[in-house]
Amino acid sequence: MFKIFFEDLEIGVVETFGSYQVTKDEVVEFASKYDPQPFHMDEEIAKQSVFGGLCASGWHTCAMTMRVLVDHMMDQGFAGMGSPGVDEIKWKRPVFPGDTLSVRGELVEKRDSQSRPNLGLVKSRYQVFNQSDEMVMQLVTNAMVLKRGEKPTS
Repeated sequence: MFKIFFEDLEIGVVETFGSYQVTKDEVVEFASKYDPQPFHMDEEIAKQSVFGGLCASGWHTCAMTMRVLVDHMMDQGFAGMGSPGVDEIKWKRPVFPGDTLSVRGELVEKRDSQSRPNLGLVKSRYQVFNQSDEMVMQLVTNAMVLKRGEKPTS
């Protein structure tokens, strides 16, 4: 199942991956449940906003990015064991229906876990781009990664 463990990860390695098509229906559905501001739900009102059109919630952009990240980790066989949190999120540009998102990630730090010797901790910087190669979001995340030969729990 797992192919990539903590020991396999190298600081400075950069990868670009994923493709997520943003749809109007999904933008409105997410907003209606979690961020019901008019510029996320109503095209006419959104045209008058600072965004100039219907756009995804920043939290929706985070959720779409998470999907791309998890799909990539699963495809690669990454031994991820969850996350103790996110250090930074910056929404750089609005995300519109019709945009296609991709992710560029760089491992910026790694260390052994003090409390769980079977795990390592990694910090990554992710940049999310639209189809025009414009950065729409940047985030810095932390992840727990299983060490080779270890069991997930201990």
